[in-house]
Amino acid sequence: MFKEKVTGLLTHALGQREDLFLIDFTIGVGNKINIVLDGDNGVSLQDCMDISRAIEHNLDREEQDFSLEVASAGATTPLVLPRQYQKNIGRKLEVKTVSETIEGNLTSSNQEAITLEWKAREPKPVGKGKHTVQKKQEIAFSDIKEAKVVLKF
Repeated sequence: MFKEKVTGLLTHALGQREDLFLIDFTIGVGNKINIVLDGDNGVSLQDCMDISRAIEHNLDREEQDFSLEVASAGATTPLVLPRQYQKNIGRKLEVKTVSETIEGNLTSSNQEAITLEWKAREPKPVGKGKHTVQKKQEIAFSDIKEAKVVLKF
Protein backbone atom coordinates (compact mmCIF):
# COMPACT_ATOMS: atom_id res chain seq x y z
CA MET A 1 0.00 0.00 0.00
CA PHE A 2 2.68 2.53 1.05
CA LYS A 3 5.05 1.49 -1.75
CA GLU A 4 2.27 1.75 -4.35
CA LYS A 5 1.42 5.25 -3.15
CA VAL A 6 5.06 6.39 -3.28
CA THR A 7 5.53 4.74 -6.71
CA GLY A 8 2.47 6.57 -8.02
CA LEU A 9 3.67 9.93 -6.67
CA LEU A 10 7.15 9.36 -8.13
CA THR A 11 5.75 8.35 -11.52
CA HIS A 12 3.53 11.45 -11.56
CA ALA A 13 6.41 13.76 -10.54
CA LEU A 14 8.72 12.35 -13.22
CA GLY A 15 5.88 12.63 -15.76
CA GLN A 16 5.98 16.38 -15.19
CA ARG A 17 9.72 16.43 -15.96
CA GLU A 18 10.51 14.46 -19.11
CA ASP A 19 14.20 15.45 -18.94
CA LEU A 20 14.62 13.49 -15.67
CA PHE A 21 14.62 9.71 -15.37
CA LEU A 22 14.83 7.13 -12.62
CA ILE A 23 18.03 5.17 -11.97
CA ASP A 24 17.13 3.52 -8.66
CA PHE A 25 14.18 3.45 -6.27
CA THR A 26 14.00 1.49 -3.03
CA ILE A 27 11.99 1.52 0.15
CA GLY A 28 13.98 -0.02 2.98
CA VAL A 29 13.46 -0.84 6.62
CA GLY A 30 11.51 1.80 8.50
CA ASN A 31 10.06 3.18 5.26
CA LYS A 32 13.38 4.72 4.22
CA ILE A 33 12.74 5.89 0.66
CA ASN A 34 15.81 6.24 -1.59
CA ILE A 35 15.51 7.69 -5.08
CA VAL A 36 18.40 8.18 -7.51
CA LEU A 37 17.77 10.31 -10.59
CA ASP A 38 19.64 11.28 -13.73
CA GLY A 39 18.70 13.75 -16.41
CA ASP A 40 19.35 14.42 -20.07
CA ASN A 41 20.95 17.72 -18.97
CA GLY A 42 22.16 16.57 -15.57
CA VAL A 43 20.30 16.89 -12.27
CA SER A 44 20.37 20.03 -10.16
CA LEU A 45 19.77 20.39 -6.44
CA GLN A 46 16.49 22.12 -7.34
CA ASP A 47 15.45 19.08 -9.41
CA CYS A 48 16.01 16.81 -6.39
CA MET A 49 14.08 19.20 -4.16
CA ASP A 50 11.17 19.38 -6.62
CA ILE A 51 10.83 15.57 -6.82
CA SER A 52 11.25 15.26 -3.05
CA ARG A 53 8.50 17.82 -2.39
CA ALA A 54 6.16 16.20 -4.91
CA ILE A 55 6.37 12.98 -2.89
CA GLU A 56 6.75 14.27 0.68
CA HIS A 57 3.92 16.81 0.48
CA ASN A 58 1.50 14.09 -0.60
CA LEU A 59 2.29 11.64 2.21
CA ASP A 60 0.94 11.94 5.75
CA ARG A 61 3.52 11.32 8.50
CA GLU A 62 0.65 10.78 10.95
CA GLU A 63 -0.50 7.87 8.80
CA GLN A 64 2.93 6.40 8.02
CA ASP A 65 6.35 7.50 9.30
CA PHE A 66 9.07 7.64 6.60
CA SER A 67 12.36 9.21 5.57
CA LEU A 68 13.04 10.37 2.03
CA GLU A 69 16.29 10.88 0.15
CA VAL A 70 16.37 12.06 -3.46
CA ALA A 71 19.83 12.22 -5.06
CA SER A 72 21.41 12.50 -8.47
CA ALA A 73 23.53 9.75 -9.98
CA GLY A 74 27.10 10.65 -9.01
CA ALA A 75 29.90 11.29 -11.47
CA THR A 76 31.47 7.94 -10.57
CA THR A 77 28.20 6.00 -10.65
CA PRO A 78 28.22 3.32 -13.38
CA LEU A 79 25.97 3.99 -16.38
CA VAL A 80 22.98 1.64 -16.44
CA LEU A 81 20.47 2.93 -19.02
CA PRO A 82 20.88 3.54 -22.77
CA ARG A 83 19.60 7.07 -22.12
CA GLN A 84 22.65 7.76 -19.91
CA TYR A 85 25.05 6.76 -22.68
CA GLN A 86 23.27 9.09 -25.11
CA LYS A 87 23.96 12.11 -22.89
CA ASN A 88 27.63 11.15 -22.52
CA ILE A 89 28.51 10.99 -26.23
CA GLY A 90 31.86 12.70 -26.70
CA ARG A 91 33.15 11.75 -23.24
CA LYS A 92 35.76 9.13 -22.39
CA LEU A 93 34.40 5.90 -20.88
CA GLU A 94 35.95 2.88 -19.24
CA VAL A 95 33.90 -0.12 -20.30
CA LYS A 96 34.33 -3.57 -18.76
CA THR A 97 33.05 -6.56 -20.69
CA VAL A 98 33.36 -10.23 -19.81
CA SER A 99 36.68 -10.48 -21.68
CA GLU A 100 38.33 -7.03 -21.57
CA THR A 101 38.41 -3.45 -20.33
CA ILE A 102 38.37 -0.73 -22.98
CA GLU A 103 38.93 2.97 -22.46
CA GLY A 104 37.80 5.16 -25.31
CA ASN A 105 35.65 8.05 -26.46
CA LEU A 106 31.95 7.30 -26.76
CA THR A 107 31.08 8.29 -30.32
CA SER A 108 27.57 6.85 -30.67
CA SER A 109 24.85 5.08 -28.77
CA ASN A 110 21.52 3.51 -29.69
CA GLN A 111 19.09 1.16 -27.93
CA GLU A 112 21.27 -1.92 -28.56
CA ALA A 113 24.92 -0.85 -28.41
CA ILE A 114 27.56 1.83 -28.01
CA THR A 115 30.58 2.68 -30.16
CA LEU A 116 33.95 3.54 -28.61
CA GLU A 117 36.94 5.00 -30.45
CA TRP A 118 40.52 5.32 -29.21
CA LYS A 119 44.12 5.49 -30.40
CA ALA A 120 46.44 2.54 -29.72
CA ARG A 121 50.11 1.79 -30.31
CA GLU A 122 50.58 -1.44 -32.27
CA PRO A 123 53.50 -3.19 -33.96
CA LYS A 124 53.95 -2.12 -37.57
CA PRO A 125 52.71 -4.72 -40.06
CA VAL A 126 56.11 -4.58 -41.80
CA GLY A 127 59.42 -3.77 -40.14
CA LYS A 128 60.33 -2.88 -36.60
CA GLY A 129 58.69 -0.46 -34.19
CA LYS A 130 55.17 0.63 -33.48
CA HIS A 131 52.71 3.00 -35.03
CA THR A 132 49.55 4.70 -33.76
CA VAL A 133 46.29 3.35 -35.11
CA GLN A 134 42.71 4.51 -34.68
CA LYS A 135 40.56 1.77 -33.16
CA LYS A 136 36.77 1.57 -33.19
CA GLN A 137 34.55 -1.02 -31.55
CA GLU A 138 30.83 -1.49 -31.16
CA ILE A 139 29.83 -3.06 -27.84
CA ALA A 140 26.35 -4.45 -27.23
CA PHE A 141 24.68 -3.43 -23.96
CA SER A 142 24.27 -7.14 -23.18
CA ASP A 143 28.10 -7.49 -23.19
CA ILE A 144 28.76 -4.55 -20.84
CA LYS A 145 29.42 -5.56 -17.23
CA GLU A 146 30.17 -1.98 -16.10
CA ALA A 147 30.73 1.38 -17.75
CA LYS A 148 31.89 4.59 -16.11
CA VAL A 149 32.75 8.06 -17.34
CA VAL A 150 36.49 8.72 -16.96
CA LEU A 151 36.95 11.97 -15.09
CA LYS A 152 39.86 14.25 -16.03
CA PHE A 153 41.41 16.53 -13.43
